[in-house]
Order: sequence, then structure tokens, then C-alpha cells
Amino acid sequence: MSASEGISSLRSLSEISEEETVRFSVDLVSAARRNLGFLRLVADSPWLHQQSTLLEAIRRYDQLWMPLIADLTTGSKPPMILPPLDVEWVWYCHTLQPGNYRDYCESRFSKLIGKPAIFDEENEEYALDRCREIWESKFPSEPFENEADSNLECCSSVLSEDLLDQMSKQRNLYRRFSEPYYSEMVYLVAAKQRYKGFIYTVHRFGDECSCLVPTSDVLLMWLTHQSYPTVYAVDVKGLEGDMEKIVGVWEAVKEEDIEETKMLWERTFDQPYEKAGGGAIARPITNEPPFYWDITNTDVNTRYKSMVPRFLFEVCVSVKLISNIGQMKTDLKREFLRLRMAKCHREVKMDKPVSQFTSESWQKAWHLYCEFGTKGLILELRHRDGRCFKGSSLRESISFAWNDLLRAPSLTLGKEIDERVRTTASITPPVQASYLLKCVPDRVTDDSGAMISDVILKMNQYRPQEGRWLSRTVLDHAGRECFVVRMRVGGGFWRRGAEAPTAVKWEDRIIEILEGSWSYVTGSSSIGRSPEKVVGTATPKEPPEGFQASWSFSTGHELLIQYDTSSSISGLRFDLQNKVSSEPMVKLLPGRQMQYQVKNSGLETNAGKDDRNKEETKEEGSTEEHDFVTIIRYSEDNPTGKATALLNWKLLVVEVLPEEDAVLVLLICLSILRSVSEFKREDLGSLLVRRRIREAKIGDRDWGRLFSTLHRILHRFLLHIFILGTGTQNWLWRPK
Repeated sequence: MSASEGISSLRSLSEISEEETVRFSVDLVSAARRNLGFLRLVADSPWLHQQSTLLEAIRRYDQLWMPLIADLTTGSKPPMILPPLDVEWVWYCHTLQPGNYRDYCESRFSKLIGKPAIFDEENEEYALDRCREIWESKFPSEPFENEADSNLECCSSVLSEDLLDQMSKQRNLYRRFSEPYYSEMVYLVAAKQRYKGFIYTVHRFGDECSCLVPTSDVLLMWLTHQSYPTVYAVDVKGLEGDMEKIVGVWEAVKEEDIEETKMLWERTFDQPYEKAGGGAIARPITNEPPFYWDITNTDVNTRYKSMVPRFLFEVCVSVKLISNIGQMKTDLKREFLRLRMAKCHREVKMDKPVSQFTSESWQKAWHLYCEFGTKGLILELRHRDGRCFKGSSLRESISFAWNDLLRAPSLTLGKEIDERVRTTASITPPVQASYLLKCVPDRVTDDSGAMISDVILKMNQYRPQEGRWLSRTVLDHAGRECFVVRMRVGGGFWRRGAEAPTAVKWEDRIIEILEGSWSYVTGSSSIGRSPEKVVGTATPKEPPEGFQASWSFSTGHELLIQYDTSSSISGLRFDLQNKVSSEPMVKLLPGRQMQYQVKNSGLETNAGKDDRNKEETKEEGSTEEHDFVTIIRYSEDNPTGKATALLNWKLLVVEVLPEEDAVLVLLICLSILRSVSEFKREDLGSLLVRRRIREAKIGDRDWGRLFSTLHRILHRFLLHIFILGTGTQNWLWRPK
């Protein structure tokens, strides 16, 4: 086949008609979203994975539920009822074996039993209540909820053994789709379109391959489709043999099978098969993302107008050369591609030589996590100017705007550079991530909130400024001022003459957090007044017996700090109590705990170093680890606790989930630093710095750069860009 014939035979995903592939008889987008919620509920229900519970669930499914729904099913339409969670879990796992499930239904009920399409929460609750009424009427001696006996003996039926094995395998299925963007509608719409294209590829090339490996987005749609057995049977009728060639989620996958699937996809659509949010399922499930993000519908920090939410997403850039590139006389060894951000991070430049790409297939060039505030990315084709110089000249550039990618079919766009290089960029929907805040030193202020300065003195007609407060400016992930922190250290009128400052008692050394940014005086960009709205205070108190410090917060909490100087570890212990409301228990644990825990700190020594150096390195890492404190909240939904914030009290940097109060976390961080500084009689964390620390111009540098330098301390505070597997780019350290 000639090149022109091959190009003319290529299809676009949006051009595929239902006649060429399948017509989905169920709303796969809504069904997939409901499926994700169900899988997450199963994953968060430890009781559901106990051996006795599973055995009882299988018995209830086989002897009670299936005969019940078979009797209530008229024709091919199942009744609008839903079973209890344990039974539905067995049902779900059984339907993921279409052939086995079909044989089971036909042998017992002489028909295939379907699942009702219920996607609304209110309708789902109604269907569950209706099922309870029918269940209790038909089976009065059988409880609706699973009341498994821990001494229940194992059933010996083939069905029980098979289902028990399937349920054990599928218990961690949600981890395949745990990233929050999977639940976004725009992502699911794109996944449905790619699933339709995948079935088209299976139908067209099924005879040419032994197995096909789905990407994670296609896999989600396929599993959802299978979980509605009557719908799946009708939709794929005539394709049963080809659909059996699709590799299941827990099947062993060979690298050659993945490459063959990629080749067939590119041969059909001339697009990269793997995309952002859609990698091959061969990726080990134990791999963890470089940062923690979670699905949350609550953001308590919307009360602070100065805080701007932070949104992250995944980006993938692939490259392929034009087929006739060999006819051009350009020396490819001097050509390279450079990736930059359209906004911010002007120091970030990632280069790839053009010679490493081919015209045979698409190759992944960059795989990134970005913030939506970067607006987009720029790809430049550059030429190295000389052998002895590092300079280069720009040949041509193209850009991909995030908004354009979000509106593109399948969230993917393709462009050419200089008619020689083809590129595609794909994206996942932006999802709100943790807030990241850091405190930077600022000028000393007086009791009124004005900075100590001759400018203010002159404006006040040379009346001395009363009181002294150490100040910090709280910056967010983009360098914006969102809070001002003031810590009282002295009183009285201070003059340049002989008059001395007035010391204040420990209990008067309060901490204030004010919402907003500095208001600068006319003609000055560095002298101003703090905002007026106080959103949080911490007041020192006389500690009870056994504790060395106590702080009362305006939020109603009381922080008790215990410092044991004889401890060989950290010596710090905390107790946080709410004296106003009966909120669920909150704990402060030293170090990085739960999802923030680092199993390998990355402090590795060279093979040639002696044991002494190893011990010094280990001790250094241990000291840094204890500068962290993790906030754990317990609730009915999270009885074992959930980490909602991580703080480094020495560096005054915090990572806060949207559901946690950022002001409370800042108060905790500042109170610990002031207390420990008092215990040790040291200026920890540069607490006594009284000058303004100027940040780099916004966009030039970011926390990623700081992170590169202080990676052993700040590995959790990743900002703006996270790089995965970019090969030559190693400026961002990631723990394994």
C-alpha cells in the first residue's frame, strides 16, 4: 500500500459511525461515573473483603438475589431495584466474566439477567429501599444486611470458588482509576469515544492479532459496559470472538502485545495510542503518583477570598517525523525540540533531539503534570549554531493552549512544525489539588500594622511607632500574597535615642493571621500596612502539667506541646483539642504519615563510603523528617483516619487539602515554631529575620526550583510542573 493510500484510509475517531462499530444501549458516561463511585465504596469498606463476608455474600447472591431478580424480570428489562452492597459486589465481579455469567444465567433461569440502569443518587436510594421491602417480604428469615459468621465454613461449589477468586482479584480495582480526573464528565466523554474507536480497531483487525491491550480509559469503559450484561450482549453481538481477544485487567501482558496494539491504533487513526490519562494497563498498580490528590466535594477555604484554588492535570506530548523527512538536506543532528510553558516557569526548558524520533510510529516525548495557571505549552524547533557554542536559533514554534485541548475531540490536538515534525498534545481535565502555602520574612510592624519605616514615621508627623511585631507574608503556589502573619514581640514606644523597648510577657506574645495582602503607601512598593481583617489568632497559655507549651486558637482549638529533651528521636509530641465543638478527633503526628510517608527518603550513599558516613546520612535524614507534622482527621467516612495536611514547621511551608482549614494549619505551624525556638533558645527557621525577603519575579522561578535544591526536605511540596520519565530531564527529584 502506498503512502497516499495509507493516509486516505485513515479515520478520525469522530468520523466512525455506529454501523461501523457498536451502538451503545446504555449511557456509558453516566454508567462509568456511577461505576467509579461504586468501586471506591467497595475499596473503602474493609469489612467487605473478609473471607467470611465474601462467602456469605456469594451464598446470598446465588440462593437469594439471583432467583429474586429473575422472577421479577419481565422480558429483557430488569426491575428498578438494587441489592445490598455485598451482593452487588458479587454481581459486579460475576458480570466481568461475560461467558461464565451467561452460562450461569441460562442454565439456572433460561435467560440472561440484566442490571437496571440507575445513575441518580436519589433513584439509587429509592431502588435500594424498594429492594429491602421486597427482600424482607420474600425472605423474612434472611437479614437484608450481611451478617456473616466468622466461623462460616467454605462452600465447595465451583461457582463459590470461582467468584471468591474473582472478588479477591478485583478488590483493588479502584486503584486503577483512583485519580480524580477519571470522574470528570469531559474525560468520560473522551474515553467513550476512544472505546468506540477501540472496538472499531478490534473489529477491523481482530483476525490479524492474538490479543489487544486497552489503555486505562478504554478499560474503564469496557468494564462498565460488561457490568450491564444484557446491554453488552446486544451491543457486541457478532463480535464475541474478537472481544475475547481484549486483555483483562489482571491478565499477564507482554510488551510485544502492547506494541502491536499501538501499531494497529496508529494504522487506523494515525494518533498516539497512549495519551494523558490513558496509559496501557501493563503499568504496575503499585506505582504511586508523584503527589497526592483526592476526590473532594468540600472546600472550606472558600471563606477566604484571598485564597485561589489550585488545579492540576496531566499532559502528554508525542512526536512523529514526516515520512519524507529523508528527502530534506537538513542535518537532523543539529535540530532539537524545546518545550517551554506559555506562562510562568521561564527557566524551564526541556530539550529533545529530533534525531531520536522516527517516521514509523509516534513516540512519547514528554509526560508532565502541570498547573492550569500555566495557560499552555510552547514547542520550538531549534538549530544548534556551532560546535563550540551552546547557543541555538529558533526555526519555528507552535503552542498548545489548555483551553483548546479541553475542547478538542478526545482531549487531543495535533500540529506540525516546519512541515517536518508532527506533534500531538493530550490533556486530562483540571482537578482541584491541595493548597500550598509558604511564609516568607517581611518587615517588622507596629501595633497598628504599619511597617517600621522612616516613611511611616514621616506620615505620622514623626510620632514614634508603638509596639513591635515580627511579620511574615504567606504566599500561595503562584507567589500571590494571601495572608499576613504578625507575631507580637515587644511593646512601648521605640526611639532611636536612649529609650529602650518594653518587653511583653509570654502570654501577650500573640500570633495574628490577617486575610489579604499589604496595602502599600503612595510612592513605595515595599512599605505598607497589613490588612485589617483578622481571620485567626493564637494566644499562649500556661501549659498543664506534663506539657511545656499551650496555645489557644480563635478556631476553638487548644494545642498542647510536649518537649522531651532526653528523647533520642524528636522529643516533640502534640495534642490538639477542640474546646468549642464536638468535632471528630484530630491528631498531630510527627513526621510524614499515611499518604505523605516516604518509604525511601532517597538518602543513598555511594558504594565506596564507609559505615560512619552512612550513619551520618541516616541521622541527617531523620532530623529533617521530624521537622514535618501530619494532621490526621477521623470521621465516620474515615474511621481509620485521613491525612488532611502536612506542614514543615521549621520552613513554615504547608500542604493543605481543600477540606482542611488553612488558617488552622498555619496557626499550628507558627505555634510549634515559636514554642520550639523558645525551648531550644535558638533562632530556628530564621524566626527573628526582620527584613523583607524578596521573591524571584513571578514566572522566573518556582517551588520546583527550590525543591530541586532542598529535595530531601521538601519532596512533598511540588509546584507547577511535575516531570515523569522525561529521560534527559532530571531537575525534579521524585522518591520511589
